[in-house]
Amino acid sequence: MQRRASSAFIVALAVMLATALSARAADYPSRPIKLVVPYAAGGPTDVLGRIVGEYLGRDLKQVVVVENKAGAQGAIGAEAVARSDPDGYTLFVTAASIFVLNPLLYKKLPYDPARDFRLLSVITDAPMIMEVNPSVPAKTIAEFVAYAKTNPGKLNFGSAGTGGTVHLAGEMFKQMAGVEMTHVPYKGAGPALQDLLSGNIQLMFDTLGTALPPVKSGMLRALGVSSTERIADLPDLPTIAESGYPDYAVSVWYGIAAPSKVPDEIASKIKASLDRALNDEAFRASLVRIGFPPLRVKSQAEIDRFLDTDRARWAGVVKALNISLD
Repeated sequence: MQRRASSAFIVALAVMLATALSARAADYPSRPIKLVVPYAAGGPTDVLGRIVGEYLGRDLKQVVVVENKAGAQGAIGAEAVARSDPDGYTLFVTAASIFVLNPLLYKKLPYDPARDFRLLSVITDAPMIMEVNPSVPAKTIAEFVAYAKTNPGKLNFGSAGTGGTVHLAGEMFKQMAGVEMTHVPYKGAGPALQDLLSGNIQLMFDTLGTALPPVKSGMLRALGVSSTERIADLPDLPTIAESGYPDYAVSVWYGIAAPSKVPDEIASKIKASLDRALNDEAFRASLVRIGFPPLRVKSQAEIDRFLDTDRARWAGVVKALNISLD
């Protein structure tokens, strides 16, 4: 008799819990949403996050507050979101370095992308520009490689930090071209770009939005683009692949994630809003203006395949480069 009562109580509790969760999903969002950006304010990721947050706020009819939690290649922000209440009121601007590279390069992380997060949308997948200070006497990649080989170890390439996509883009080229260059890590892309402009470093693989203004103004010289095809902004700029390195392809993607245990109904609401954003011409134009070509809507299965493909590609790169940061 007591067992029957206990079983009935458990069933009733489960029903009550399911009803409560359903009610929460129906009312979502009923209070402000926090969108965590794991990089410093003012950078391209922060600008991207604010564009996304502004659209979500209008579309979901609720305030979206952007909160910057920078440091440790995004790990600080990722940990904060992973430990947050999975109620849909804390979202995360994530990137390839956070979801793919960090787990490959570090044995110990305060978060696990597969366990702790659900990737709801991939907003953009942007190419990188290989750019040099004009003091480098090279106008093509072939000329740069020849110059580097006659000046071994004298060239420095900068990045936004050790282990990030920008860093590994340089390491990939260094290995494929067989040249000696020294990596100089900075605390962000901004300081690295300033040193490139001043000539303190000679080379950088930079994101499209950051690279275009100084390249178009002549302050820096672009040698190649990391995508498999040429880009509309610089149609005469050859790809690195067509410049003698056919296996070279690097891009920087950003997406929006939620804690993995967020209820399906709430996750679906957020994803639907993000899908509407990516089909909104004004939203897409805002991304293009900051150098982030938007991706069209992807189903959850397509997003998962995109992530799996990126993991497999970078796993091969990291293994070939023999890099470990622990």
